[in-house]
Amino acid sequence: MHKVAAGRSRASRTHRQDRILSAVRSEGPRNQGDLLRRLRAQGIQVTQSTLSRDLRNLGLVKGPAGYREAGDDLPAADPATRRLHMERMLRGHLTGAACAGNLVVLKTTPGMAHALGVALDRADLDEVVGTVAGDDTLFAATPDPRRARALERRLHGLIGRR
Repeated sequence: MHKVAAGRSRASRTHRQDRILSAVRSEGPRNQGDLLRRLRAQGIQVTQSTLSRDLRNLGLVKGPAGYREAGDDLPAADPATRRLHMERMLRGHLTGAACAGNLVVLKTTPGMAHALGVALDRADLDEVVGTVAGDDTLFAATPDPRRARALERRLHGLIGRR
């Protein structure tokens, strides 16, 4: 019984966060109150504290025009800041990684592959040549299979798998 409840909670959080990302990408809510109203209009009941946590977990930031995906200002940031951002994003949204030759296939929470790809690209890792993202799957190209395995180990370490 406990597992079912936990599964529902995870599914509802995933759905809620998907709706938040959709709203930010299409409508650019100006503040949390605006975003709360939009979510409630879709039948999603959420508290302000949960919404704040979701915004933080999704890596969304508030700018002069409203909420947006973080990372637009990271190219100018120092490499350590970009890597910390990447690690935070991966810890929150990476669900698995597997090598396929010189590629590493990353599985993410729904809707987060693009954001993780941007974070990986901007982190300037020696192991990553470039990324291609779908909705919940991301391909990270590496120079060779040895570095693909190194990246896979690094990613598993971030999400607590060995």
